[in-house]
Amino acid sequence: MPLMNGLFLAQERLTVGQIVTIAVILIALLFLFIVFVFFLSYFRWWIQSFFTGAKVTFFDLVGMSFRKVKASVIVPSKIMAVQARLNEPEMTTKALEAHYLAGGNVPMVVRALIAANKAKTIQLSFREATAIDLAGRNVLEAVQTSVYPRVIDCPARGSSRRSLDAVAKNGIQLKVRARVTVRSNLQQLIGGATEETIIARVGEGIVSAIGSATTHNEVLENPDMISKAVLARRLDSQTAFEIVSIDIADIDVGDNIGARLRADQAEADTRVARARAEGRRAMAVAQEQENTAAIEESRAKLVAAEAEVPKAMADSFRAGKLGILDYYKLRNVQADTDMRKSISSGGTSASV
Repeated sequence: MPLMNGLFLAQERLTVGQIVTIAVILIALLFLFIVFVFFLSYFRWWIQSFFTGAKVTFFDLVGMSFRKVKASVIVPSKIMAVQARLNEPEMTTKALEAHYLAGGNVPMVVRALIAANKAKTIQLSFREATAIDLAGRNVLEAVQTSVYPRVIDCPARGSSRRSLDAVAKNGIQLKVRARVTVRSNLQQLIGGATEETIIARVGEGIVSAIGSATTHNEVLENPDMISKAVLARRLDSQTAFEIVSIDIADIDVGDNIGARLRADQAEADTRVARARAEGRRAMAVAQEQENTAAIEESRAKLVAAEAEVPKAMADSFRAGKLGILDYYKLRNVQADTDMRKSISSGGTSASV
């Protein structure tokens, strides 16, 4: 009990100034603790950048945390660039952070710039590399393809067609497989056509070159005529690649398309001729039917005319223009005519 009373008396003796002093000390200790935590979080990155000359300050690291930028991405990328001695004034820490915030792949861009700088024949700036990366292209693969050209099969592997089929002027079909060696064109990588366009253009050029050959033997004897004809057409314009060479890997002789087409044409001509002959036959049958109808019509008219003969004879008897002797003479002539007709019909039947 005496001890507790002593403590209460000590608390009562604390002045307002002492309480404020204690609060300030506690706040200072809390601030120092937060600074110590931040220091421990970024000390490793700061010490690496300091000794490598990357010039990433501690305040830059703190600012990255507020901007939601990963220091584990920016600092190693900046160190790689400094160690590789890239002379890119635009590639500052702020520029790397901006590219990261834009959704770009900062380490890949830096590695692509290092590869282009080591090659010494490839001109690639930081602005172009970031633009290619933000366009969705693999900038590192593009640089590697510029250094080591890439081989593209034509037709492409996995395609439903195993060869390019073309027909020479003599009608013989040739089946060709080619390999196209390309190099990336970094200046046209943005907006340039992809390798599918290269395959399509090369295939079109090969078919055109074979089609312009007089015979298939010319192509078999000189396969390089296809390569020369295709390369002369500048098929890599407006594409992301530059064609280095076109090599004919294989040529096979296919079907005789010309003979098949001529046979099909002859069959079609035969059908047309048959159709025309059938039309003429139908017209002849129709004409015959018309002639038969005309004959029957003439016979009907003849019967009608013969029916008028007795009337005319009766009128002649009444008028006295025809006598009985004339009538009998006419009957004799008719009998004689009928006898001759019967004789002639009998003789014809006997000879038959």
